[in-house]
Order: sequence, then structure tokens, then C-alpha cells
Amino acid sequence: MSVVGFDVGFQSCYVAVARAGGIETIANEYSDRCTPGCVSFGSRNRSIGAAAKSQVVTNCKNTVQGFKRFHGRAYTDPYVQSMKSRLVYDLAQMLTGTTGIKVMYMDEEKVFSIEQVTGMLLTKLKETAESALKKPVVDCVISVLATAFDPHLGGKDFDEVLVNHFCDEFSKKYKLDVKSKPRALVRLYQECEKLKKLMSANSSDLPLNIECFMNDIDVSGKLNRGQFEEMCSEILSRVEAPLRSIMDQAKLKKEDIYAVEIVGGASRIPAVKERVSKFFGKELSTTLNADEAVARGCALQCAILSPAFKVREFSITDVVPYPISLKWNSAAEEGLSDCEVFPKNHAAPFSKVLTFYRKEPFSLEAYYSCPKELPYPDPTIGQFMIQKVVPQASGESSKVKVKVRVNIHGIFSVSSASLVEVQKSAEGEEPMETEQENAEKKSETEEMETSTEDGKQEKKTDQPPQAKKPKVKTKTVDLPIENSLQWQLANDMLNLFVENEGKMIMQDKLEKERNDAKNFVEEYVYEMRDKLHGVFEKFVSEEDRDTFSLKLEDTENWLYEDGEDQQKQVYIDKLAELKKLGLPIQERYTESVERPKAFEELGKQIQQYMKAVEAFKMKEEQYDHLDEEEVSKVDKMVNEAMIWMNNKINQQNKQSLTLDPVIKYSEIQSKTKELISACNPIVTKPKPKVELPKDEKTAEQDGPVNEQEAKEAAPTSPDKGTVENGSQSANSMENKLPEMDID
Repeated sequence: MSVVGFDVGFQSCYVAVARAGGIETIANEYSDRCTPGCVSFGSRNRSIGAAAKSQVVTNCKNTVQGFKRFHGRAYTDPYVQSMKSRLVYDLAQMLTGTTGIKVMYMDEEKVFSIEQVTGMLLTKLKETAESALKKPVVDCVISVLATAFDPHLGGKDFDEVLVNHFCDEFSKKYKLDVKSKPRALVRLYQECEKLKKLMSANSSDLPLNIECFMNDIDVSGKLNRGQFEEMCSEILSRVEAPLRSIMDQAKLKKEDIYAVEIVGGASRIPAVKERVSKFFGKELSTTLNADEAVARGCALQCAILSPAFKVREFSITDVVPYPISLKWNSAAEEGLSDCEVFPKNHAAPFSKVLTFYRKEPFSLEAYYSCPKELPYPDPTIGQFMIQKVVPQASGESSKVKVKVRVNIHGIFSVSSASLVEVQKSAEGEEPMETEQENAEKKSETEEMETSTEDGKQEKKTDQPPQAKKPKVKTKTVDLPIENSLQWQLANDMLNLFVENEGKMIMQDKLEKERNDAKNFVEEYVYEMRDKLHGVFEKFVSEEDRDTFSLKLEDTENWLYEDGEDQQKQVYIDKLAELKKLGLPIQERYTESVERPKAFEELGKQIQQYMKAVEAFKMKEEQYDHLDEEEVSKVDKMVNEAMIWMNNKINQQNKQSLTLDPVIKYSEIQSKTKELISACNPIVTKPKPKVELPKDEKTAEQDGPVNEQEAKEAAPTSPDKGTVENGSQSANSMENKLPEMDID
């Protein structure tokens, strides 16, 4: 089971995984742990991440970034309208009223929702994680909800200050309207981001130079950290507000804080550090990687939630970031009623059961009760219609239990509703409750009652004694709920988006395969052209080299002309055509390298077996147990192999290197294996065991009595000409291997 954390930032994204007993941040296909939050649309495919970032300037109108803040916002939202003038790509209104992004994709104008573009980026991050883990990613934790924050206090906001400053400077100095040229504006954003990072490490004047910026004009400027901090004074003044808010919410004093750890790219700005340190009156801790800490925290939270990982015990309680209230039409003539069901910082996930008294279907409206705290102008969560509510048989209002929940993702919902139907029973009969009702009572954490005046009168306790009423039993009936959530995608729209994403993934895959096929042709042209005048030069005739070189040159020209945009199969065929000429040359070179090695190995085996035969003829003790007839066979095979080898070497030495070899190294290897399989069983045959007389056997069992006898009793190792029995050696080594504990 995979355990993954995703930090989806405004400009950059990080992926962390839990494995090998720890948390690590993984790199993308460019060996970079930072993946730009960028998506680029082209005429044939999409580019996502680092590949898209490289097209920010060349394909600026169709490369989108910084779209995270448009989530959940209507196109008419003041923030969206204010951002339109700062973007190089176009925004458009979706049919649902939300914000969309207009680009040219597959040579057609398309409008993608913010959810779709975010889905594309998450798909890329998922692929990065799966590539590292070598397994599918199903469950993950993604960073979204903060306890206290300022949505306009981040690295991008500091970049905006720099961009506006240099736009004004270049307008006065060079008479250039930078914001009228999207490509120039993108380049200025890139250079300002670099300058901002340099100023964090240097307090002296730093230059900003851009060649051929606009109208072939080179521009330059300079800035130092002091000037930058003065320009950003309004932004920096907002640093303390979220800090005060978090302290108030936690009900802590500054002296209660033991240590302060800062993370996030913008926390490297010295002025930000200074203000945070001054607020807490402490030196700041920077033990964590400022960029990767959030992703690593997400991976840790995923490990805590996963049943596949055992994590050191400690508690993390998620909370509801904004207070949530419900309002409804009162059954009495009181108009609208409302109630806060989840106050700010209430623990989540959590469920509550509310009780209403109704005779007909009714609706509940959920909303965030403190709009000023929201980063969005619309506080509405959604409408929930409780259907099929009917009065009791007596005509009285029915008791309706409504279960509301904030789930593990922080999403509010009306998860269930049920009607308690009262059924009269004979007098004296015990009341009866269903299992479902008992379960409801156990899960009920808070009960709210809304009833008519009659209902209230029934609850009065100062009424005179009345006749004994028959006991009742109840039955619980589930009620359907119709949800109408603000800005939520309808199921049919969600399914359409998923289907379209699948089609785009397939198109990206096909285009990648096409580009790979084209690149293989280009790489082969460059590789063979270099080698024809290098390592392959001796293995091709001058005439063939000239013919092949001309073919390579024609192919290169074709790649940049008619072959610039061809189907995958065309490139495959073109590569096969080139290899038909180049493969024989490459094989001759490979043979010349491998053939001497193969002959050397065969020669070593021949020498070993010749030594064994010679030792047998000299009646050495090591081989005196071998059969003479079998040794003669070995002698014959060795001599034949030596004659064969010398013959082939002589033939090959007479053969030109530009022609195919007389003998291939694979044939020599086969000859070597054939010789070993025939001779090895004969020369390595073990000596038969000799049955000792009873007295000698007893002495042998008693073992040697002194060091000299122990040396004489030890087995002698074979000489260099002996081929040892491989299986026996392996078994003896295996018995000596130490035991290891594998976690």
C-alpha cells in the first residue's frame, strides 16, 4: 500500500512518500524534487510540470500557472476580475458561473475549469509518485485547509511588487509598455523571482538585465534589499496579524511558546524572519527543509491514517477552520431560525444529530457564519431538502432526526435523515425500539428540537394528572435527501471531466511515443555519423562509408523539413532503413572487441585440461584414480579444440576488417561450453572411498593426536590445472553463511 503526501503550492509542488522507515521527498523525471505547478497546452499534447515551465515564454498564452486561488470562485468574483489584467493567459466564464481558463489545445479553442486543470497537475504528481514507488497510488494526503493566514501574503505577492516597480522604471527609462506584451511580462516575472531570491542572501545592489526584452531593446535595472523592503512595507506589515490570530485561537501567551519553526519559501526573506522573531521574542528554528516540510508532513499524516504503517503514537486533531451554521424556516410563525452547529476549531471528523418536528418536507441551508474570515465572498455551502416527511397518524408533527457531519476532508454534509413513526400499543405493553434507533441514540452527540406551540405544551410538567395512556412503540424510517451544493460539480459533469482527462492522457502518451520515435532517428544519425569517422572507421570500406554518410545527411535534412511532423510508424520505418546499413558495420566492430576475449577463454580451458592430462600421464596422486580410456578421450578433444582454434584464428587474421568475420564470438563461446561439458566430468571425478581395516578405522575416528598429524590429515587443495566441482564448493560456502535478521 502506498503512503504519499502532496503539497500543491501556488507556484511549486512537492511529493513525499513514507518508506524504509522514514519520510523522503522524491524527484521528478528531471531529477528535481520541485515540480512547477504549471500546465501548457499545445497543438498535439499537454506538458505538465517542468516541461510546461520551459514553455512559459514561448507558449505564454497557453501555459497556465497560479490558478490555485481561482478555486471555488465565480467568474464575477472581484478577485478574479482584478487578476485578469495580471495574467498572460485568458479567463472565461463556465456555464455554471465558475471561472474557467481559455486556451488553444489541439488547434481548437477550449475552456477548462479550474478543477480540470488542477486534476491535470495532480495526475502528473501521481505519476511521479508511482514512478518512484513502482506501485499504484490510491490513497494520499493533499495540503489545502491553514489555521490562521493571509491569502495575499506569499512569495508571489512580493514578486508582484518587483514586477510593478520595474514596469514603471522601464516605462520611464525605455518608453516600454511591458504589460501590453505577455511574453515580455512573463520574462520579467522570471527575472524578478530570481532577483528576490538573490536579495535574501545579499544586501548590496544587485543587477537585473534582460536581453532583447521588447522591440529588440536590452533593459537593465538594479535594486538592493533595503529598497525592496521599503517597497514591500505594506505587505510586511501584515505578517503579525496571522500570528496574533493563531495565539488567540490556541489561547496561549508568548511565554508559553518553547520554539518557533518556520517553513515555506517566502520565510527565507530576512524581513519576514525578523518580524516573526520579534513577535515571539525568540530566535527562529530552521531545522526543517522550508520547501519540503509540508509535503513530508502530508506523507506522515497519510502513514498515520494507513493501516499498513505503524507510526510512533502521538495525536493530531484536525479542526473545522470556519464556523458552520444552519438556517431553516421555523414551523411556528417565527420566520427563519438558525443555529451554529460547528463552531470554529471544532474537532473533525465529527457528527451531530439534530431533531426537528415537522408535518411536511423542509429544507436546511448550510453556510459559514463569519463571512469576514472567509477568503471567498460567498459564505453559502448548500441547500439540503429533507423529503417525504409526513405527519403522525394522529395528525401531530413527526419527529425527524437529521445527522450532519464534517468528514475527514473537512467537507460538511447532511449525511442522513430519519422519521420516528409512533405506533400505539395495548395498555401495559412495554415500548419497543428498533436496533437502528438505538444506534442513532448512541451516535447522537447533540440534540436540537424545533416544534410547534402544541409540541411545547406537551412538554410542560405542571399539568394536572391525566388518565394513564397506553404505552407506544416506535419505528424509524429513512428519508431521502436532495443536495444542492454551491459550486459542486454535478455527477454527470464530473464523469465527463474524468472521461476527457482519460482521453487527454492517452493523447499525451501517443504524442510521447511519436516524439520518442523521432528522437531515436535523430540520435542514431548523430551517433553513427560520429562513429563512422571514429571507432567504426576500420570496419567499413571507403565506398560504403561515403554512401552511408550521405544517407545520414539526407535523413537529418528530412527530419527538419518533411519529417518534422510525421506519424510514429514513419519514424520507425526510417530508423529500420538506416539500421539496415549501419547494423553490419556495428556488428563487425562488436565482433572485433568480443572475439579475442572468447578465444582467450577457450585457450584457458584448453590449457587446464592439457595440464590435467599431463599430470595423469606423470601418475600424480591427484589423478591416479581416473580411467585411462576416458583421459585419452579428453586428450583427443583438447587437441581437436586447439587445432580448431588455431585454424580459425589464422583464417580471421587473413580476413579484412571491412568484411564479415570468419567466426563469430558466439560460436567460440559455444565451442568452449561444449569442451567444458565433455571434459569436466572426467577430470573432476572424485576418488572412490577406501574401506579401512577395523584398527585403522578406529584410529581415524579418534582423530589426529598432534598438530603434525592434523596437518597430514587436512585435505590438500587442487593445483591450478584442476577444475573444481562447482556444486560442492557452493554447498560448503552456503553452510558457512552467517544468519541474518531481515526486517
